[in-house]
Amino acid sequence: MISKNKIKTIQATDSRKEREKSGLFIVEGNKSVAEFLDYFDCELLVAEPEWLESNNRKIKGSTEVIEVTHDELRRASLLKNPQNVLALFRQRKEKLNTKDLENQLSIYLDCIQDPGNLGTIIRVADWFGIRNIICSNTTADVYNPKTVQATMGALCRVHLHYVDGEEFFSSLPKGLPVYGTFLEGDNIYKKDLKENGIIVMGNEGNGISDTIKKFVTDKLFIPSYPPGEATSESLNVAIATAITCAEFRRRIF
Repeated sequence: MISKNKIKTIQATDSRKEREKSGLFIVEGNKSVAEFLDYFDCELLVAEPEWLESNNRKIKGSTEVIEVTHDELRRASLLKNPQNVLALFRQRKEKLNTKDLENQLSIYLDCIQDPGNLGTIIRVADWFGIRNIICSNTTADVYNPKTVQATMGALCRVHLHYVDGEEFFSSLPKGLPVYGTFLEGDNIYKKDLKENGIIVMGNEGNGISDTIKKFVTDKLFIPSYPPGEATSESLNVAIATAITCAEFRRRIF
């Protein structure tokens, strides 16, 4: 049996203000919750008996566990069609040393506003072995339930850092390439790409801001096909990120 107060605590995580106040965020779904238990501290676990029986070994003794029926879970859930479990986890405090970025490929997000886009980009980064995503302070909250859901567990392995853009780029090691996608950039398929550097992806509607644009050392363009024919005005930022990361990683093989 789950109390009304517990349901209120769970549903409060839909609000950024309440998430910042409590330091908690919600994860829903059988596979996702099981995965997050290996990487984050779990404060509260609400699950049906069959899920608890299958995953009991993953649950730490400090976690509050409430066994519920499916109807009770549905009343607490933020989803229309929840599975068998939801959990509240403690947010992770990420530390960033820009010197650590010198020998790896990282992503900088300049005011990405859609939580779904952010979650998909995190998932893309995880697929391509990119472990650090640096975000402008105006980028969507990584712990938004829609973002967490869209990562499909990738948030466990990808670290997000929120920074002041100008301060971040000014602190980067000298000579580290900064790539950005532009309509007037060089064809990404013909451009010499390094294994390390920062990939900058801009806002869904406005692209890379003037504030960040000045730090870009290499402008890239993803050409449409066939050349010269009418096509969509632009690509979704998450799709553009996937294409860009794939091309960087392709050069390794």
